[in-house]
Amino acid sequence: MDLQQLVIDYGYLALFIGTYLEGETILLIAGFLAHSGIGLELPLVILSAFLGTFAGDQTFFYIGRWKGIQFLEKRPLWHSKTDKVFDLLRRHQLPVILGFRFIYGIRNVTPFVIGASRLNPLKFFVLNFLGALIWAISFGVIGYQFGDLAEKVLGDVEQYEFYFLGLLILGGLFLFWRSTHKQEK
Repeated sequence: MDLQQLVIDYGYLALFIGTYLEGETILLIAGFLAHSGIGLELPLVILSAFLGTFAGDQTFFYIGRWKGIQFLEKRPLWHSKTDKVFDLLRRHQLPVILGFRFIYGIRNVTPFVIGASRLNPLKFFVLNFLGALIWAISFGVIGYQFGDLAEKVLGDVEQYEFYFLGLLILGGLFLFWRSTHKQEK
């Protein structure tokens, strides 16, 4: 099975799962693939990413709401981040809820903290919906534009697709490693 067939068969599902759990790197890759024409369409990439990140953050909000502070206290590696998020929420609630997906380092813990803060679930639902939509459109289009730029600079991008994908995947793995390594210190 070649790359194109894998993308056609599993691309949107992989994107949904990836954005449910994390997001930026896989969405950038999907945007790039949408531009390269290997089986993904940008509107469906954006929709899949929106649904994944929205559903994931709703789930994590309710885990934080249900388990509260006890859940967060059982994760010592999160303490510095949760303290930072609680402080940001006290000072800038609306921008934090709309924009936490764009803040590297606190993106994953924020929905748990917002849930533990006892924010009104309807308020979170509306703001999470808007924030997820803005994020999915932004990163989807950035990935797509990266594909466009690569094509303009290199001409026939198809011969370089595997290299670009490899670099994007390595970059994502490095960022993941770096974020987990920093938490261990």
